[in-house]
Amino acid sequence: MTDHDLTLTDDPTANRQALEQHLTTATGGTLRLPAGTFTLDRGVVLGPGWTLRGAAHGDGPVTTWLTSSSPDGEPIVHVLGSRVTIQDIGFLPPPCAPGEHGGDRGTAITIGNYLYPAETEWIEDVQIRRVEVERRDERAANCVAVMGAVRDITISDVSIVGGCTGVAVHWGAVGDGVDSIVGPSYHPHHLSIRDLRVSDAFEGFYLSSVHDVVVDRVHLSDVEIGFRLLPGDNTDRFHSGGDNPVGARIRVSGAHVAWNGPLYAVRIAGWGRSEIDHSVRVLEYRDVVVRDCTFVPLPLATAGSGDPLRSRSPIVVELASGVILEAIRVDLRVDPAAAGPQHDDRAEVDPRQPAGHR
Repeated sequence: MTDHDLTLTDDPTANRQALEQHLTTATGGTLRLPAGTFTLDRGVVLGPGWTLRGAAHGDGPVTTWLTSSSPDGEPIVHVLGSRVTIQDIGFLPPPCAPGEHGGDRGTAITIGNYLYPAETEWIEDVQIRRVEVERRDERAANCVAVMGAVRDITISDVSIVGGCTGVAVHWGAVGDGVDSIVGPSYHPHHLSIRDLRVSDAFEGFYLSSVHDVVVDRVHLSDVEIGFRLLPGDNTDRFHSGGDNPVGARIRVSGAHVAWNGPLYAVRIAGWGRSEIDHSVRVLEYRDVVVRDCTFVPLPLATAGSGDPLRSRSPIVVELASGVILEAIRVDLRVDPAAAGPQHDDRAEVDPRQPAGHR
């Protein structure tokens, strides 16, 4: 393993080549990037053993920023190897509209893949820390994606502004498309997300068909949806890990969500409709707790976008009887600009109240 101090310029092709010169010819090491904002002509792939590190910045904002001029929708950085670290870097993803099933496309960082041509090895031991992502006024693509055969992932001290979903965590599988999956399926697990801040985005984060996940200390502001826990559109029909059932051992705690959408701050759903045969299946959650969270309803981002026959709900729970809600607070103050978890004017859900079918 060796360290390399890279020189980057205003030439997007030369910048990408400077990275790939090491990434494609060595078997791991550390690439240290200088301070400044640099464009790549297309995204790069991080294989096993690599650390990508920006310039030192103390306790302030990051000083190294990467963007891309590619219109093809690949991530700026695509992690396809184990023992990888990305830290102290800001990302400015270009506009991208990957569509409903393109959650791993157009991102700042993607770990893994959604669809695989054949059975694959697990990617593990990946750390994303002290990273910033900005895609203001652009909500068609996600910012950070954790997809498919990935485990032992740590995401900490990440700030995101704009985009569709801040951190999208989704299962993956072998197949040519979402309607022709043959399996096996791969479900992210042993995942830790801590100190995540997302603002002015469609959604803070979601977890789709995962197990053994901890999310702690997240601040989601001016988002249409705070977060969702989902079973995946095929639930666990292709999952072979019988000792590790999908939807088990999930903890979300310390979330502060100020949402401006017309529906809900949080949705916890146990049912999914298959893209293969369009049947509805229910995933049984086991040992799942959402606790110590505060939800603040902000004025609607788009006037008149709500349904007059359906009130906005802090939490919507659908066919998810194995989920415990504990110490949930709803801040109904008149002045949402001053919203904060310390205010006493709150509605609170009874501790240890099971979330039944609603």
